[in-house]
Amino acid sequence: MKLIKIIVLSLLFPMLNFGQNQDLALFDNLIDKTWSAEGRWENNGPKFKQEIKFSYDLEGSIILVDSKGYINKEQTKFGNRNHGIRQYDQTSKTIKFWEFDVFGNVTKGKVYAEGKNIIYQYQYGDSVITDMWEYVDDSTYNFKVGSYHNGTWKQVYLNTVFKEQK
Repeated sequence: MKLIKIIVLSLLFPMLNFGQNQDLALFDNLIDKTWSAEGRWENNGPKFKQEIKFSYDLEGSIILVDSKGYINKEQTKFGNRNHGIRQYDQTSKTIKFWEFDVFGNVTKGKVYAEGKNIIYQYQYGDSVITDMWEYVDDSTYNFKVGSYHNGTWKQVYLNTVFKEQK
């Protein structure tokens, strides 16, 4: 009888969902890596510089995101700019995100995948804005911010590249 229990448990074990939430698996390639990007907002606008780290927490049920960037309007100080959370919401069956910044703001919206691309959509004033992490390879993502509808960019405000820092 004991042998039968061991056999049944060994067959079931791979099917049990321990640890990370499979609904957050689209972030797996970003986890426990440091990503950095530099660029300029549209039409030679303000500088953009970020360093981001992603990690699972709470037994894999959320992803924590720590971002460094410019922390003053003059863009002379670089430091902890944002802390974010990504979570799969069982009720709506969507991934939601919250991003808290050093200026006292919070951005919230939804995340979804297009293949290996990761797409964030959120309300910004009267507009719906999209941030896309467009997969290039395991250590490179094209990063765009703009107006994206039905698979087409209507306007791009930022176009740069996030690279994994080794």
